[in-house]
Amino acid sequence: MRKEIKIIGSGFSSLAAACYLAQDGHSVTIFEKNTTVGGRARQYQRDGFTFDMGPTWYWMPDVFERFFADFGKTPQDYYKLTQLSPGYRVYFGKNDYVDIDSKLEDIKATFETIEPGSAAMLQEFIDEAKSNYDIAIKDLVYRPGESPLELVTPQTVKKLGQFFSNISRDVRKKFKNNKLIQILEFPVLFLGAKPSDTPSFYSFMNYADFGLGTWHPEGGMFSVISAMETLARSLGVTIHTNAAIEKIGVENGTASWMLVNGTKVKGDIIMSGADYHHTETLLDKAYRGYSEQYWEKRTFAPSSLLFYVGFDTTIKNVEHHNLFFDTDFDAHAIAIYDNPKWPKDPLFYVRFPSKSDGHSAPPNMEAGTFLIPLAPGIKDTPELRDEYFEKVIHRVEQLTGQELKSHILFKESYCVNDFIKDYNSYKGNAYGLANTLLQTAFLRPKLKSAKVKNLYFTGQLTVPGPGVPPALISGKLTAGLISKQLNKATKVTV
Repeated sequence: MRKEIKIIGSGFSSLAAACYLAQDGHSVTIFEKNTTVGGRARQYQRDGFTFDMGPTWYWMPDVFERFFADFGKTPQDYYKLTQLSPGYRVYFGKNDYVDIDSKLEDIKATFETIEPGSAAMLQEFIDEAKSNYDIAIKDLVYRPGESPLELVTPQTVKKLGQFFSNISRDVRKKFKNNKLIQILEFPVLFLGAKPSDTPSFYSFMNYADFGLGTWHPEGGMFSVISAMETLARSLGVTIHTNAAIEKIGVENGTASWMLVNGTKVKGDIIMSGADYHHTETLLDKAYRGYSEQYWEKRTFAPSSLLFYVGFDTTIKNVEHHNLFFDTDFDAHAIAIYDNPKWPKDPLFYVRFPSKSDGHSAPPNMEAGTFLIPLAPGIKDTPELRDEYFEKVIHRVEQLTGQELKSHILFKESYCVNDFIKDYNSYKGNAYGLANTLLQTAFLRPKLKSAKVKNLYFTGQLTVPGPGVPPALISGKLTAGLISKQLNKATKVTV
C-alpha cells in the first residue's frame, strides 16, 4: 500500500533511504532546512573555486557500488571515479614525509625502508583486516542493530577477543617505528574515537585504506550527492529546500505531522536524517527516547575547524590529501577526548583537490581545505579561528618549503558554531557518535523510536556509525525497517 513518507534532511543517509522507499512505491518527500541538498556534504563555490564543505575522502568504493547496483546503476553512470596515487601524504617534519601508494606491495616496500621486517608484519596485519572487512562491511553493518544476536555469527565468535582489545595495542605489537604506528592508527580516526578506545575488530578500516585505496569522484564528494539527488528524483522523490522543521506532531502515540516553516504537513511515516538529539527536541518531552543525561554521557566524534582557501598560485610539495603529523598525536587526542580544549599544537589535514581535479580551481591556482579536529562543545570565536589558521598555514609553509600567505585570495572558516547553526549538530560535532565498544551496533541510538509509532531515524548518530559509506548503509537499513513494518501491516489488513 502506497504511503506518504516525510524525510527530514538531505544528507547521504536521507537520500539513500528516500531512494529505497520510492523504489518500493511510496510517495517520498524530503525537507531540507538549507538552500541546497547534501547536509554536511554541501558544496561551497566562490570566484571559480569549488570546495566540498564536509566529507572529502572516498573510501570503500564497494559500498557505493552496492548502493547504486540496488537500482540497476553504477557510480560511473553519474560521475567519473579515479584512484589516487599516492592516496595521501603524511608529513612528520620538514622534507620528512611518507606517501601512501595505491598498491599494497608499494606500501609494504615503503614500510620496509622505514622499519626492516615491517613489510611481512604489514601483510599479516592487512590479511586480518581484510578478514574483518569481509565480515563487517559485507555483512554485519547491513543489520539494523535491533538485537545483540545480530553480532553473533560463526565468524565473529572466532574473533571475540578482538572486541576486547584495541587498535593501538595491536599496532604496537607488530610495529615499533612511531611513523608507521601513526599511519596505521590514522584510519580509525574516521570512526570518531582514539585508537586506544577502538576495538581491534575495526582494523577493517586499514583494509579500506591499504587494500581498497583512496578514490576521487570528479567534481568532489558533492558529485555523489548530486548523483543520489538525480537518482532520487528519477524515482519520484520530491525535495524541498529552505524547509525548516519546527515540530513533529504525535497523535495517539503515532508521528503524524510536521510543522514546516509554520505549515502543518501530514505524513504516514516520518523519518529523520537530521541530528538525532535535535530531532527528539522537536517532540514533546514525553515522546523523547533519550534524555539529556544520555546524550551528555555519550562519546562524540570530534568537531572541526575548517578553512576553505583560494590561492592565486599552485602549491608545491603536496598531494591531493595531506596529513600533518609533525606534532604529538597523543596530546592532541587528549585535548579532544579526555580534557576538552583547544590543542596547543594540533595535528591537521589539508586537501588540494586541484592536484587531481581541474574543476576545483581556476588554471594555475589552488583550492585548499584545512581541517583541525577539535573537541565538540568548546568555545568558538573569530579570534581563535584566526589564531589557529596562522598556526597551520605557518607549519605548511615551513614543512613544504614555500611562502603561501601572500598568495591567499580569500579564506572562509567553519567551526563549532556553524555546525550548530547549519545542522543543529549536538555540541557542534562534525561526525556523530564515536564507534567505541559501548557504542557499537545495538548499543547505538535506535533506528526506530521506542516511544512513537511511525517515527524513524537514520544517519551518523545511529546504526551503523559515522562516515559516508555507513551513512549510505544507514539509509538502507531504516528504509528496510519501514518497508518491513508496512508489509507486515498490509498482511494483517488483508
